[in-house]
Amino acid sequence: MSELYIVGTPIGNLDDITFRAIETFKKVDFIACEDTRHTLQLLNHFEIKKPLISCRAQNEKIAGEKIVKLLDEGHSVAYASDAGTPGISDPGAVLVDVVRAANHTIVPIPGPTAFSTLVSAAGTGGKTLIFEGFLSPKPGRRRSRLKELLATGDAVIIYESPFRITKLLSDLADIDSNRRIVVGRELTKLHEEITSGTAAELLKDYSERNSIKGEFAVFISGTKNIQLSDESADN
Repeated sequence: MSELYIVGTPIGNLDDITFRAIETFKKVDFIACEDTRHTLQLLNHFEIKKPLISCRAQNEKIAGEKIVKLLDEGHSVAYASDAGTPGISDPGAVLVDVVRAANHTIVPIPGPTAFSTLVSAAGTGGKTLIFEGFLSPKPGRRRSRLKELLATGDAVIIYESPFRITKLLSDLADIDSNRRIVVGRELTKLHEEITSGTAAELLKDYSERNSIKGEFAVFISGTKNIQLSDESADN
C-alpha cells in the first residue's frame, strides 16, 4: 500500500530539519507542498530533486484527489507546508482526511512547531495548554475570544502577524494588564527575539518600536498554576 508522509520542516533555521525528513524527501516519488517555490528552496539547499505538486489551502481537496490517484498507482508522496508541521495552522488536515478516506497509510514525520518552540522557552506551561492558532482579524471577535481563553485559567498559545501584534497586546492589557506574557518573534531565525513581562509592559515595549517585522507566537500564562501554588502553600 502506498504511503503519504506528512513531513515537518524547519520554521526558520534549516539546521533544524531532521535526518528522517531529509531521507523521506529523498525516497518518495513526489513532494506535495503549500508553496512550490518555498519548498524548492529547501530542497535545493539539501540537493534534493523531486517532482512537486501544489497543495495549498485554496486547492487542498482537489490536490488531495490528485495525490490519491498517485497513491492508487503505487507512488509514494511526501507533503510539506511552508514551515513547521503541516496541519498546525497550516494546510495538511484536509489532505490527510482525503487520503485516509481512500484507505492509504498516513505516516507522520515529526518536526518543529512555533508553539512548542516558544513553550519550551516560556518557563511555565501548566498541566493544560490551549493552542488557539490565529485569532480573527476582526477586533470584536478577537477581543471576545481572548476573554473566553483567559477565563479558562489555562495557558494559551496564539499566533499573530506583525501587523496586529500591538493590537493583540493592547487587548490583552485591557483584559488583564498583569497577565504574564512571553512573545516569540522570528523563532529560530537570525533575528530571533523572546521577550517576557506583563501584558502592560509588553504593550509599552511594542508600542514604542519604530517598525515591527517577523512572525509571532505569543504565550499567555494561565492562572490555575498560581492558584494551585497558593493552595499548596496554605496546606
